[in-house]
Amino acid sequence: MSARRRTSRILVAALVVAALAGVPAQAAPQAEGEAATAGAGTPSVRVIPGTVPGDPAAPDVEDTYPWMSTVTDLASAGYVEEEFELSGEADAYSTTGELLAEDVPYRTRMIVRRPARQQDFNGTVLTEWQNVTAGYDLDALWNPDQILREGYAWVGVSAQRVGVDQLRGWSPARYGGLDVTGGGRFTTDQLSYDVFAQAARALDGRAGRTDPLGPLRARTVLGVGASQSAMRMTVYHDHVLPRTAPVFDGFAFVVGNAPTRKGAEPVFQILSETDVRTPARRADDDRFRRWEVAGSAHSGCSGQEYRRPVLTRDLGAAPAYRCERPPFSRVPLHHVIAAAYGHLTRWAERGVLPPSAPPLEFAPDGTKARDALGLARGGIRLSQVEAPTALNTGDNAGETFCFLFGRHEPFGEERLAELYPTHGGYVAGVARTDARNVRAGYLLAGDARDNLREAATSGVGRR
Repeated sequence: MSARRRTSRILVAALVVAALAGVPAQAAPQAEGEAATAGAGTPSVRVIPGTVPGDPAAPDVEDTYPWMSTVTDLASAGYVEEEFELSGEADAYSTTGELLAEDVPYRTRMIVRRPARQQDFNGTVLTEWQNVTAGYDLDALWNPDQILREGYAWVGVSAQRVGVDQLRGWSPARYGGLDVTGGGRFTTDQLSYDVFAQAARALDGRAGRTDPLGPLRARTVLGVGASQSAMRMTVYHDHVLPRTAPVFDGFAFVVGNAPTRKGAEPVFQILSETDVRTPARRADDDRFRRWEVAGSAHSGCSGQEYRRPVLTRDLGAAPAYRCERPPFSRVPLHHVIAAAYGHLTRWAERGVLPPSAPPLEFAPDGTKARDALGLARGGIRLSQVEAPTALNTGDNAGETFCFLFGRHEPFGEERLAELYPTHGGYVAGVARTDARNVRAGYLLAGDARDNLREAATSGVGRR
């Protein structure tokens, strides 16, 4: 555990567009002589019983199950999933950091997926601000292959009214008592910042209350959020955190805004190609890193495929979209996110600076620069871009959220034969690119092995 922690211990598409726009937030200065308030009180925590299979409409909570309970086989990986109710009193803040009210009662929930044993835990908790852009809580950064393989604990926190209201209607017995509005006094998420911070404080396992991490003891607690949640976390970091006691050791802002204030904690921003709209960028420094990933999308194929059976179970059907181009980039942004988590942990624990990364390139007309295949130039270039078998971009258009999904159009046989006269040549191209990215720190060795295995069993270059 860091020294600091030891001592301190839809809003829909419009909000997403605002997050993508990259408009820098202006940090609220702390008034002269103003001391940081205690902030982030310690909530009460209790287990919510009930597991899949169950019925959300059942009158007894034991017969229900958690919203979006994972379909991943956690037991075979030595993991467990548990859900907890958090209750306490939170302070309300405006989006500019003004304290609006103190000690407002709240009740919410968090879902925990963690190793069952301390020896399988890498010591880092990924505390995710659940995304509500779709009108319900979404575990946007639950990437099970990487999280389970690397031994993280993942905790999803319901901080916003939209998500909590949907939960209350989905399963009244399970969630009917939740409220993050102070009984209707604060309906625009003024409590969300302190609620999120209090959830992190609940993970420290103090004696005398239920510990959501069970037998685990965390060294590092990271705050992570994607898209609208990154925007909310930016408000917390830039405007609320300067006035309150710190609880997180570092932050990851994914496919959305990132802070402009330089604080004590390290900050990582990871952006898909979709999210990079301008060549203007905050420069890297000893508390900030920004990575941009060519060919990837704000919401790509991996997350969509994972959530389809979950939403079919919990909502009756997963959303379907009609986009102008075939949707869902296959460039695995989550591979880069996983690498960033490891860097962020070492940065927070030992001060080891992560590598910087080249930015995406822009053409003179202000659009993203592209090569002859239509692939973006610059940025972190995974093997799916450097040894491509399809056109993957961050751009698309059409109904609702299509502009976030990117594009995936497989190359025809003629183009593949031109690019890869032999199967071995294709496999070697994947291996070279991934080895380079592993050495650079942009890719984990486990994901490189999976890429190589997929390339070796593919039909690319076979005649």
